[in-house]
Amino acid sequence: MDVQARLAELARLPPSARPVVSVYLNTRWTDEAQRERVRIFLKNHLREARAAAERPAEEDLAWIEAEGQRIIGQVELTDASGVALIAGGDGLREVLPVRAAFEDTFVVAPTPYLRPLAGVTQDVVPALVVFVDGVSARIVALTAGGPGEEVALQSEVPKRTTAGGWAALAQTKYQNHIEMHREQHYEAVAAAVTALAERHDVRRIVIAGELRAVAVFRRHLPDPIARRVAAVIAGARHETPAVIATRAAEHLAHLDEQEDAAAVDRMLDAAAKGGRAVAGIDPTIEAVNRNAVQHLYLVRAFERPGATCEQCAALQPPVSGACRFCGAPTQPTELGEAMTGRVLASGGEVSVVTRHGGLDGREGVGALLRYVA
Repeated sequence: MDVQARLAELARLPPSARPVVSVYLNTRWTDEAQRERVRIFLKNHLREARAAAERPAEEDLAWIEAEGQRIIGQVELTDASGVALIAGGDGLREVLPVRAAFEDTFVVAPTPYLRPLAGVTQDVVPALVVFVDGVSARIVALTAGGPGEEVALQSEVPKRTTAGGWAALAQTKYQNHIEMHREQHYEAVAAAVTALAERHDVRRIVIAGELRAVAVFRRHLPDPIARRVAAVIAGARHETPAVIATRAAEHLAHLDEQEDAAAVDRMLDAAAKGGRAVAGIDPTIEAVNRNAVQHLYLVRAFERPGATCEQCAALQPPVSGACRFCGAPTQPTELGEAMTGRVLASGGEVSVVTRHGGLDGREGVGALLRYVA
């Protein structure tokens, strides 16, 4: 499933009279205690939802409970680092695994709660993880849902034999033959990686293996593909593809944080100079209302009360009664989630930034615009 495309579709859903339950589970467990905490989190929030005055439909809660138990019990989606479960509305049922971890979240609202999903899917880019040594290679696609299909490549390089003394010349000739075959192996792996990267427009490649093997392999990559190598990580032949892919995903997540910080710096600089960007709550809300936002940036902790007009749908700070634009009645809303949904529905992008001092100083929100206001 194209998670980014589905996210935009979910953002376009109208508010439902039947509450929608949105659950985000962090499934990147390092021990049983962490897994048990997620199980208790889900159990407690389901109990609270069933006891609430405006409780969701029991069939929706039962579905969330059953799917959550399967995931926590590691019956399915064992390679995902985070899973979103959404149920409600007119039979809405979504299971969205991603390779980035979520903060455990349980929300009941008239529409799907999408900000956690928007925050991670923007960071998840098509990537290839390539483990390579002198005789074999494994290529794994790293998608939004986690490690994908593995391609195993095996060379026919003959094994080295031990020789010494009078056989030194024979050993030298034999080793040269082995090295020739190894060069052919690296060349073939590079050709396979190049074909995959070009056909699927892969933006990032992570190479895993022993440093010497990786260095030799990289010499065989054509320059356009070599420039897509985002990282080199440790890897061993005995490790499973999932272990290596998880290590690669964690490294890419760190790179994503750095790229987000740099993008926010550029956005704030443009906003300060009156360019194609705005920062702060009021100018950002105004840009969202005009569908002018190309990329919305929010700090993770952003949460502000606001209102939505029942007639013109304009977002605005909290108001008492009438819409400031058309005078119609308004409904309370949380501005971070409301802006996220509007931007996604209009084809824009959303990034949730963990920490950024400059953005914190501008009320935690800003946007790159499609055009100068």
